[in-house]
Amino acid sequence: MRYVPHEYQEYAKEFIISHKVSALFLDCGLGKTVITLTAIWELLFDYFDIRKILIIAPLRVCYLTWPSELEKWEHLSGMGMSAVLGSEKERIAALGRKAQVYVINRENVEWLVENHKWDFDMVVIDELSSFKSHKAKRFKALKKVRPMVRRIVGLTGTPAPNGLIDLWAEIGILDMGQRLGRFIGGYRERFFVPDKRSREMVFSYKPREGAEDMIYNLISDICISMKAVDYLDMPECVYNRVEVILTEKEMALYERLERDMLLPFADGDIDAVNAAALSNKLLQMADGAVYDENGNVRHIHDRKLEALEDLVEAANGKPVLIAYWYKHDLQRIMERTGAVELDTAE
Repeated sequence: MRYVPHEYQEYAKEFIISHKVSALFLDCGLGKTVITLTAIWELLFDYFDIRKILIIAPLRVCYLTWPSELEKWEHLSGMGMSAVLGSEKERIAALGRKAQVYVINRENVEWLVENHKWDFDMVVIDELSSFKSHKAKRFKALKKVRPMVRRIVGLTGTPAPNGLIDLWAEIGILDMGQRLGRFIGGYRERFFVPDKRSREMVFSYKPREGAEDMIYNLISDICISMKAVDYLDMPECVYNRVEVILTEKEMALYERLERDMLLPFADGDIDAVNAAALSNKLLQMADGAVYDENGNVRHIHDRKLEALEDLVEAANGKPVLIAYWYKHDLQRIMERTGAVELDTAE
């Protein structure tokens, strides 16, 4: 497929090329994989700046995303990729294959550092937030070899899922502590104050006043952040709330369970031992079927299935994606509409 980059994609690619240390905080859908692969291709074959690249990513992304993106775009031809996955024997064989790009899952970073001569001059960390813990083995392993890496790129959509405290490790593994300090203690003392604590034990920290802007200013020279809403021209999302009405008999069963936390049946009661279990049972009942005390499915009604059937028919052959809550929902949906379950990567 021919690649025609958007303006923001070209900007992001040039940012990687012009910065030996870079972090791309890009929302899902903005194409950070093809952006990075394009930058790698140019650094390999146009600039001759690198020769061997390691991509660290979640396991599923290693298997599916990076190889498929490389194969998909015609402008990336000539660049070889080897997936360092599977058993130890398979990983060793993959490292022995001649390629420019090697992809490994983050759980095997420690193994790679300890068992393979480090000869990667560029590293890409796909999902940088998986390196947010400075105590994790993967972080410590990569930190050992970080001085031998000439170029490094961090990719993620949410750089600080648990708060700004996470940024120290993520940025630190990229710039070796140049911007936020070499030690987590100094970072916390400079930008945070204790939040939840018990005498001497501090459970969490909150930013000092003005700390957020200071942190962003410190890392701004190596980071770019883009949100999908600003760059993707998507049609307006239309929400259509379809309500269903239970019969008096069905509603009476619902209200009885809600009141008594029990519906007696001859071959197995529907019971709820606490408020959380009751909420779960009521959700099932609203769907039309409930698991009884023996784990069997107790059919109550088909109101939602009837509404779903109408929606599928109204789609007139266009694709419909159905999300379900419970396993008994799946079975009933498939029987009623002929839907196919999406349960494999393909």
